[in-house]
Amino acid sequence: MNDTQTHSHRFALTTPLYYVNGLPHIGSAYTTIAADAIARFARLQGKSVLLITGTDEHGQKIQRAAEAAGRSPQERCDEIAGKFQELWQQLNIQYDRFSRTTAPRHEAIVRAFFQRVWDRGDIYLGQQQGWYCVACEEFKEKRDLLEGNRCPLHPNQEAEWRDERNYFFRLSKYQTQLETLYEKQPDFIQPDIRRNEVVSFVKRGLQDFSISRVNLDWGFPVPTDPEHTLYVWFDALLGYVTALLDPDEEPTLENALSKWWPINLHLIGKDILRFHAVYWPAMLMSAELPLPQRVFGHGFLTKDGQKMSKTLGNIIDPVELTSQYGADAVRYYFLKATEFGQDGDFNQTRFINTLNADLANDLGNLLNRTLKMAYKYCGGKVPQANPDDDCPLKMLGASLGERVAAAYENLAFDRACEEILVLVRAGNKFLDDRAPWTLYKKGEQAEVEGVLYAVLESVRLAAYLLSAIVPGLSTAIYQQLGFSSVDFVGVASGQENCPSELQNRAPYATHSAWGTLPSGELLGNPSPIFLRLDLPEEP
Repeated sequence: MNDTQTHSHRFALTTPLYYVNGLPHIGSAYTTIAADAIARFARLQGKSVLLITGTDEHGQKIQRAAEAAGRSPQERCDEIAGKFQELWQQLNIQYDRFSRTTAPRHEAIVRAFFQRVWDRGDIYLGQQQGWYCVACEEFKEKRDLLEGNRCPLHPNQEAEWRDERNYFFRLSKYQTQLETLYEKQPDFIQPDIRRNEVVSFVKRGLQDFSISRVNLDWGFPVPTDPEHTLYVWFDALLGYVTALLDPDEEPTLENALSKWWPINLHLIGKDILRFHAVYWPAMLMSAELPLPQRVFGHGFLTKDGQKMSKTLGNIIDPVELTSQYGADAVRYYFLKATEFGQDGDFNQTRFINTLNADLANDLGNLLNRTLKMAYKYCGGKVPQANPDDDCPLKMLGASLGERVAAAYENLAFDRACEEILVLVRAGNKFLDDRAPWTLYKKGEQAEVEGVLYAVLESVRLAAYLLSAIVPGLSTAIYQQLGFSSVDFVGVASGQENCPSELQNRAPYATHSAWGTLPSGELLGNPSPIFLRLDLPEEP
């Protein structure tokens, strides 16, 4: 395999490096669930995947929060970073690297990158004067502030007036190059609404931005002037590069960039779009490095149509939600119930109704009743397929893998789920229409088995294509279909006798196609895979 082929086989993606000023919230969980689903599906397709997540741990906000809690900044960072890792485990997130910007090896990468940009003459000492939002770690233009000099993203906090000497990055120098990038690579920023925001912002004219602070101890010193501390974004964005290093590798920029760079996808919330779609590519241009392939800025989450806030008392605790309903339920709802890229809403009634309708009723009940019939009519074995039967399920299933793959590629998780549910609902209708219990009474055993096989194969195919979103549920389905151990990347063992025409194909090509379930193998014991949820009683 040549280098071009090897690189096209690799897929690297990132969540943001989450700021550790507080415990992980539902918005962080939302981004990470989506990133994990993308990574899992890419692994299904046989790609070599690197999923990067982690924490951004420097800056004034962290220092102040630690002081308020009576802790050292490092102790505070260690505690909160651990909470993120615990939540990702609870949500069944399969990340490959957890990048922390306080790691010693990260400083080596930051220093090397800084030197490249410094050597280009793109860093200079200047005077910074203006309104500074500590929560954003960013100077704000007066026109962007609300009444009372309050930041639109943090309206409870008044911006602080600053007048200090800082080091600046020559962002204005890259105005034309950035505009050319957006024009020649329209998919660089997605979805379109986010791209339009960035293009409009850049056209207003770019100003150089500050990359250092004085009177701040919590961060890396500027390599050329230790009295200054590197500002959080010039440090934090490079956490993606540090994460590319293998654990035992010497932390050099060359090593970090040798295998996985450039990143294929940065997945972020829309509030940090400017840093990833304007500042970051300009910094990389200055360092003469290839740019990421895609930056996708998704929307915000609300609760019952209202913005979440501590004041309103309507914050969703992701740990509590996942503990109550399980990882699969949380993952499924947030990816199915919202068009990814748009703002989404959590409503408990809708949450429970969606899960009951899709997972308990349509999918779970279909598997359970069909398995019971297979035990009753086929001796607990996978029924014999009818190769000559062009049943509607086979026709739907034949092209489902392609349609679902296209939806995942476009990050249209809701559409992927809906495409799969079309097959599942058709399976329920097919079972009712063909009435295998009646066929059995008539002694039409071949017809009975053909019907039951088609339905079980529909459920298997649905489970496989949903496994990136609900891995636990899909594993349970495969086990009930007789696969003794399940790893969807290497696929499954215990049912090696799949049809001969599929045996020499790659796992994804085999399991995303119709007809993989091997007839005659023993089935697992039928039991509900997703129990119906009860709506909470009115107080």
